[in-house]
Amino acid sequence: MGQLSDRLNRLAPSATLAMSQKSNEMKAQGIDVINMSVGEPDFNTPDHIKAAAKKAIDDNYSRYSPVPGYADLRKAISAKLKNENGLDYTINEILVSNGAKQSVCNTLMALVNDGDEVIIPTPYWVSYPQMVKLAGGNPVFVNAGFEQNFKMTPEQLEAAITPKTKMLILCSPSNPTGSVYSQEELAGLAEVIKKHDGMYVLADEIYEHINYIGKHASIATVEGMKERSIVVNGVSKAYAMTGWRIGYIAAPEWIVKGCNKLQGQYTSGPCSVSQKAAEAAYTLEQGCVEDMRKAFERRRNLIVELAKNIPGLEVNVPEGAFYIFPKCSSFFGKSNGEKTINNSTDFALYLLEEAHVATVGGDAFGDKECFRMSYATSDENIKEAMHRIKAILAKLK
Repeated sequence: MGQLSDRLNRLAPSATLAMSQKSNEMKAQGIDVINMSVGEPDFNTPDHIKAAAKKAIDDNYSRYSPVPGYADLRKAISAKLKNENGLDYTINEILVSNGAKQSVCNTLMALVNDGDEVIIPTPYWVSYPQMVKLAGGNPVFVNAGFEQNFKMTPEQLEAAITPKTKMLILCSPSNPTGSVYSQEELAGLAEVIKKHDGMYVLADEIYEHINYIGKHASIATVEGMKERSIVVNGVSKAYAMTGWRIGYIAAPEWIVKGCNKLQGQYTSGPCSVSQKAAEAAYTLEQGCVEDMRKAFERRRNLIVELAKNIPGLEVNVPEGAFYIFPKCSSFFGKSNGEKTINNSTDFALYLLEEAHVATVGGDAFGDKECFRMSYATSDENIKEAMHRIKAILAKLK
């Protein structure tokens, strides 16, 4: 057998996708699995957005689009950033990509040199450290655990910075924890960043609209931070458009030009029809966003209440996104007579194999004590899943 590149061998596979695949295989065998492993809204894309896509097909939007995306879509994003976030970006400071995931990867590839350090608070989204490694950088983890509501403090950030630090990756509202940084907390982190020349922040705001505490705060709005910030967002979560693959960065023009150069060699412009759908998402009525947010909030309240009724689990109340990240370490070392739970990955596998509920162990997110559940599913599924989990955990002694 041949040898894969060292670059590829440095990467770990995505644990969330692995758990989802395992649950799909069990479903294919006729097992009734409730999948709470994937971060995907269970709503359909709103009809007015679908209509715009159908019109785009009829209007023959079938040719290559400009590498950074259609000007009309970038204008719509520019208007969104101004109206919703109070941020002024020209269309030359916006680059549209094949999902926010590519936007994050583009940014790291464009800015990180071999040996540069990128600070990542833990728990983190599984792909951040892998992308940093792909770019030749070294992820530096800062432990922001359950006790501090999964949010990094300015003191922790300062302590992690070295002469090699290039960037901080900040996800708010957070995947996997649902924690949301307030304007004051972001201002505190910004004060630290501004003291260090040549340090940037990649602000992943893809869950912006799934927020239960009022207004979303962006670190780019803090004075002196716009030129140091790369804001990443997209249509996947707010508009239930995960499969359309449209994300973007808003950043200083020199960074956007660099990402544009990279994307021009890699994928070129994103899907033409998806871009017209995204333009409709940003420019037409926004009631669908609030309807989905309310549904997620109701489900958040439901799952938190049910999880708190399960002996042995510790649960904080997430302020955004559609995940809970309960602490399950009280079960480590316990057994049902056949299987012993040694870590959070074992715990997630136990839930899948015994309760037929797919979750993801916290090990994958850099937190050994917790596990992630997505509540982007029906109230009935949430109730049934929590009922099964409670029963199966009661068997561990």
